[in-house]
Amino acid sequence: MAKPKKKDNILAQNKKAFHDYMILERYEAGIELKGTEVKSCRGNNISLADSYARVERGELFLFNVHIAPYDHGNIHNHESKRPRKLLMHKREILKLNQQIREKGNTIVPLKFYLKNGRVKVEIGIGKGKDKGDKRNSLRTKQDNMTMKRAMKNY
Repeated sequence: MAKPKKKDNILAQNKKAFHDYMILERYEAGIELKGTEVKSCRGNNISLADSYARVERGELFLFNVHIAPYDHGNIHNHESKRPRKLLMHKREILKLNQQIREKGNTIVPLKFYLKNGRVKVEIGIGKGKDKGDKRNSLRTKQDNMTMKRAMKNY
């Protein structure tokens, strides 16, 4: 019997990033993982809370992403919060580095997903929101929901 496909094979999403940041641009990046990390990712054991990416010595690294140790792993299991290298072209990394030098910009992971059997990360350039911006975005979201409900009932 065929396994039902999940929507876009999404493994984890960072919903808090959309609340805390205004996402300016999005990029797709590969991620360098160990075997037990891939198996744990396929089991949806990923937490993107408080995670970020940073350019160091011309390479892009992902910090504070918690990938739980694999249940059936042995003594060679991985560390859960180790820095992980993101795989992108050099010119894209240089472009990202230029954009995060602006005040208030940072690189945040938005989601982990499977593409052709490989784990990919969608990262975004985020500009931090202040309290007023967060309130406005919540208000517009609430207004859109009430509008949808009214249209559905009408």
